[in-house]
Amino acid sequence: MPDAVAVSWSDLLAGAASWSSLVAVVFGYLAGSIPFGVILTRLGGAGDVRQIGSGNIGATNVLRTGRKSLAVGTLLGDMFKGTVAVLIAAAYGGPVAAILAGGAAFLGHLFPVWLGFRGGKGVATYLGLLIGLAWPLAIVFAGMWLLVALLTRYSSLSALIATAATPVIFLFVGEQALAAVFAMMTVVLWIRHAENIRRLLAGTEGRIGDRKKKAAS
Repeated sequence: MPDAVAVSWSDLLAGAASWSSLVAVVFGYLAGSIPFGVILTRLGGAGDVRQIGSGNIGATNVLRTGRKSLAVGTLLGDMFKGTVAVLIAAAYGGPVAAILAGGAAFLGHLFPVWLGFRGGKGVATYLGLLIGLAWPLAIVFAGMWLLVALLTRYSSLSALIATAATPVIFLFVGEQALAAVFAMMTVVLWIRHAENIRRLLAGTEGRIGDRKKKAAS
């Protein structure tokens, strides 16, 4: 894929066992663990987002505060912290470091040490990693998410469909290492959305814009 970080699976495994890769992982985790949803809602006087709606720290739940600016800020922060982690790691450690930093940033968002390892569900950060690692696919991902969201108003369903398609597209264009990495992240993201999946099947999942229903982003 043009404009994608090109790394073979063997190179990724070989490059992972180095000090630069360890530094990239630590840096990526710390960058990903910045809880923009919590920080921005508190600074904006909207309280603790963990006490609102689903209790999730992501942008969809921040939107339930009624403050669209805070939700947009959270979305951009959660997204670009992944992008920044990838780009900085790529500049100093190369493509293997970039991929490792990206994966660590994703885990940092899901399990931030600052919040007792109880973080978000990773959709915005997942997109941010795509921007840094393969920006054309990030556009495809965003398009799929927006289409499903416009048709259904389900944030969770949009994320599930877009993330399921991502590793398949990587595999189709011959990026096997990225396909494997994003497949693993997709599995973790789907596990984090287990309650959403149950509510979708039961027809009780909250929709985008709901402020009172217990729905997760």
